[in-house]
Amino acid sequence: MGTTETGTGGRGWTLAIVSTATFMLLLDLTVVNVALPDLRTTFEADFTELQWVLDAYALTLAVFLLTSGSFADKLGRKRVFNVGFVVFTLASLACGLAQDIVVLNLARGVQGIGAAVLFAVGPALLSNEFQGKDRGKAFGVFGAVGGLAIAFGPMIGGGLTEYLSWRWIFLLNVPIGVLAILIGVLRIRESKGSTEHPVDWAGLVVFSGALGLLVTGFLRGHAEGWTSAPILGMFGGAAVLLLVFYVIERRLGEAAMLDLSLFRIPTFNGVSTSALVWNSAVLGSIFLEISYLQNALGLTAWETGLRFLPMTLTIFVAGALTGPLTTMVSPKLLATACGTLMATGIALMTLIDENSGWTALLPSMVVQGIGMGIYTPMRAAYSVGVAEPEKAGMASGIGETFQQVGIAVGIAAFGALFQSRVTHALEETALGAQLGSRTDEFGEAVASGAGPEAVAALPGEATGQAADAVRAAFVGGLEDTMVVCSVVVAFGTLIALLFVRAKDLHESARGDRAPAGPHDERTAGPEPVASAR
Repeated sequence: MGTTETGTGGRGWTLAIVSTATFMLLLDLTVVNVALPDLRTTFEADFTELQWVLDAYALTLAVFLLTSGSFADKLGRKRVFNVGFVVFTLASLACGLAQDIVVLNLARGVQGIGAAVLFAVGPALLSNEFQGKDRGKAFGVFGAVGGLAIAFGPMIGGGLTEYLSWRWIFLLNVPIGVLAILIGVLRIRESKGSTEHPVDWAGLVVFSGALGLLVTGFLRGHAEGWTSAPILGMFGGAAVLLLVFYVIERRLGEAAMLDLSLFRIPTFNGVSTSALVWNSAVLGSIFLEISYLQNALGLTAWETGLRFLPMTLTIFVAGALTGPLTTMVSPKLLATACGTLMATGIALMTLIDENSGWTALLPSMVVQGIGMGIYTPMRAAYSVGVAEPEKAGMASGIGETFQQVGIAVGIAAFGALFQSRVTHALEETALGAQLGSRTDEFGEAVASGAGPEAVAALPGEATGQAADAVRAAFVGGLEDTMVVCSVVVAFGTLIALLFVRAKDLHESARGDRAPAGPHDERTAGPEPVASAR
């Protein structure tokens, strides 16, 4: 079977612990945003320092995903998973107790390393414990919990920040983490690949360096300037290191940390690429929708979270229902439906105008929520499902890497696009003519949520008229950006339609799947490597 198992274990406990970890990790991607104003006050931090509160976590999370999955296959998935949980929990404690912004950012980086381990190894543990239809149900729960974390993030963060302290955003992880670690040690079963090859240290260092440069370039591109020497240098260095990594892995063959033969499987390429594209647009759109509720409608973080409940509940239900379908329905059909719903839901954001209330978002929330609910269990199941069980950790790690790089790209790119469209809209108003060369600076303030402060700083007689112009520019920029997000998601859907197919799944991932249509079992491309071995 390619795996070894020890201990008493239990599938239910494994699912519970992996789901708990996923909830905590995804929560930390969204929950911190609402606490940034309080962090600015506590530490008297500038914009760059606050940006690194988000970037440090996202950077190390993306960089160490593949490494974590590869280590888990070689050293034992339970062992590596529990170590990751310890790192994440201790780093959360350090974040909550930080007395300096630099310490907080360093702790966030370490927290991202622990998160990378849990993200990469969790799906591999599930794929080892569950087979066939049971695997589909497990990934359904996994996906539903992940969707809840993303949707509940603003509300939980807002509640903790408003009624306790921003520190509890991090400190809450500690008791949950300690309990999860104890249960994981006692109840999760050990599994690992059968290979005895040594750790690929050269590949580990080179790939980590490449991802570090690539993700940092995307995260800092807007602030530094996309054509600036530092950013171009990062992208160039990442390209060189990725080429070196390819050479190293090809020479090592079976001993490599990344099995390059995975990229000969059309479904793996389709799922990974569409995940990158989808995450870039979907997560970018979610952050902008949160910004709209808080900055255009003036809602608090808690109020914003409450109004996201329609999407939250939709994601949860759709995720729970989708899990079993991953072993029953054509992967092509499921992926295409997922992408189509997300693209349509984002496009429905254009129904709003400067006079709309929050209920104008309901059609978008429900349709997009169904697509997002389908996405998480589908992506996790198919990313791991194309690989042999002994390489589940590695397959999960590289799949999660594509996803996290997509998030980094999307937040940076669509945030910059939104700011550009807001500024352009302001330039065409009387306010823009009055501001002149200061329009860019004013537009950046409006896009970042500081519109009321920027308006208040204007001469008294211009304030009322300026407030209307700012709101119209914000909504207009949001609509323009959402159209682009929708088109990008549609492009990802086309990729899934062309490349995802049932015949590439490993036998351990197959269940009572409905017969595929003639377009699903296309013969173009090589036979699935994982099945042929």
